[in-house]
Amino acid sequence: MATTVTAAFNSLVSNLTRSPGETAYMASHRESVQQKLKNAFGVTYFFGTGSNSNGTSVRYWSDVDYFASIPVAVQQADSAYMLRRIKDALKERFPSTYIHVEAPAVVCEFGTDGAEKLEVVPAYYHGRDSSDKYNVYKIPRVGGGWIKSGPSAHNGYVTGVNGSLNGRVKPLIRLIKAIKYYNNIPVTSFYLELRVAKWAAGESTIDYKYDVRAVLNHLVSSGLAQMVDPMGISGYVPAAPTDIRRDDAISKFTTALNRARHAREAEDKGDIKGAFEYWDKVFNGRFPAYG
Repeated sequence: MATTVTAAFNSLVSNLTRSPGETAYMASHRESVQQKLKNAFGVTYFFGTGSNSNGTSVRYWSDVDYFASIPVAVQQADSAYMLRRIKDALKERFPSTYIHVEAPAVVCEFGTDGAEKLEVVPAYYHGRDSSDKYNVYKIPRVGGGWIKSGPSAHNGYVTGVNGSLNGRVKPLIRLIKAIKYYNNIPVTSFYLELRVAKWAAGESTIDYKYDVRAVLNHLVSSGLAQMVDPMGISGYVPAAPTDIRRDDAISKFTTALNRARHAREAEDKGDIKGAFEYWDKVFNGRFPAYG
């Protein structure tokens, strides 16, 4: 419980962060997956990417993501075919596990009710980025084909913005992702990560109770338009794979924005309990209680 909105946000940020033990559990199947892919495809470089490796994952919701660097000799022009081959190999190793394709990854749902989701993205080494600092890979594109990706470059970009704002950008990203997960908003985490970081790069300070609302307003005002990759690697980054999903996401973010505005208005009037009630609606019943 908390008596101020600021304290409630600080508590929520803490609750969204995985403990070291939870992180270790989420990676418990890594070695088995890596060994199977090494035997089946000659994978020698298997590394963590995404929110879990960049400190922006949401406790109980974010998957653990890995790139499996596939040797050029095994390369396939058809990315859908390569995903199926990865799926079949992992299904052979884990026959009782629900394993399915969600481009650009193969998803393994381990544990009770998929408590541990591990995503494997087949990747081919493409070269270095324009700064000659980061590795660039080609990974499956939603809808077919391949697209360039530089996970280390993107993580470095977010980490840089986070450092310039006293370590408050990654928690802000977590808060926005929590709204996505808690309200079943069909927008990609990668898009949110880059969009929030790029917005934050223009700010001088971050205060969650103001800036969660500000980011929601930015997302809605932008119409969740595709954005240019700030690192110049992946080209245009879409918010969702289809226009229908993007429109659904805009509608849900608009609802969250209106509730966040009501929360701010209530706090301005001294109605702290009312502010908590509206923020609780924004986070679909998961905001810390008032009192």
